[in-house]
Amino acid sequence: MSNDSKKLKLIVLKSALELGQKVDSHLKSIYSTDSSFILNTRETWFNDGHGKVELMDSVRGQDVYIFQDIGNYSIPYEMHGFINHTSPNDLSQQLRDTIGACKCHPNSLSIIMPLLYAGRQHRRNGREALSCAAYLRELDVDPYVKRIITFDAHDEGVQQALAYTEFDNFFATNAILEKFINDTDIEKLKRVIFVAPDFGATGRMNFYLNSFNSEYILKDAGSFYKRRDYNTIVDGKNPIIEHSYSGSNDIEGSTAIVVDDMIASGGSMFDVIDELNKKGVAYIYIISTFALFTKGIDKFKDYYEKGKFDGIYTTNVSYIDPRYLEEPWLNVVDCSEYIAKIIYNLNMGESISQLLRDKSYPAKVLAKKFEESGKK
Repeated sequence: MSNDSKKLKLIVLKSALELGQKVDSHLKSIYSTDSSFILNTRETWFNDGHGKVELMDSVRGQDVYIFQDIGNYSIPYEMHGFINHTSPNDLSQQLRDTIGACKCHPNSLSIIMPLLYAGRQHRRNGREALSCAAYLRELDVDPYVKRIITFDAHDEGVQQALAYTEFDNFFATNAILEKFINDTDIEKLKRVIFVAPDFGATGRMNFYLNSFNSEYILKDAGSFYKRRDYNTIVDGKNPIIEHSYSGSNDIEGSTAIVVDDMIASGGSMFDVIDELNKKGVAYIYIISTFALFTKGIDKFKDYYEKGKFDGIYTTNVSYIDPRYLEEPWLNVVDCSEYIAKIIYNLNMGESISQLLRDKSYPAKVLAKKFEESGKK
């Protein structure tokens, strides 16, 4: 084990246990060691709802990475005699407690929070808080937090709340597109249209579009515009009155790839699927970093059984109910090796720019697939 690896420790909270253990396994392979990098911890929830995190080993002089998945609602605890489940508010406070438990002892402290806390509360409309920026600001003023690592932030501009802390926003684009390309019949890949479900997703859609740059395919792009009823609130949101499409109308027979950062209830996604079907696209795939499925899972099942869409590609960076993993249309991409490489590069003082935004890799995967197809 190198001297640099001896300084590396992972604090993997229960919310991110499965992902953290996979990352640990990759790091052991990278550093050629049998010793785990995971530090022993104890998490306690008291009957009044408060929690506590204890470190069972020293972090003095270590480069510490704390894993926290604020989207994991599966962890139960008893409060005032009834069973509660962890919420983003519970787990964001638990992260603060974990930072506090480290005190001033680590050499550096990095937070790996793939699903950014309050990420969709990134701007103020009327009398409401800038919750995401406020939370980041709290972490920023902690002198021992060196960096925050997240995935596919809803609005990357929230990092402007940070004055002293590094903020690295990674995308799972390469891992998702590699699996999608390898899974998909070559005929479906010859004519592709990338679709943003709303104007807010156009930047993300363009990122995927540019990553799919290949001489072997015809590609196009389109976007939907959501017109909302701002006089009504349903489930905390203004309902969508109309979904208007903007882009090439010559998409009949193509393969549509709908790109977004997360699927919550799926309401707007069903509208997009319906509209694309009306326009005669042959296949519809959805790519979303976070498949939250707050509700609507039964409707996704129904749409798939009726042949209205062909699959969803997502990641394992945030919790997904194990029951959903059995669905034939849900494809989960493992990003643990990618995260291990990020940690390794940071731990070794190497550049992470290639890991942040490497747009060339999907085109190489496409080229290999088409070239191998031509040899058969």
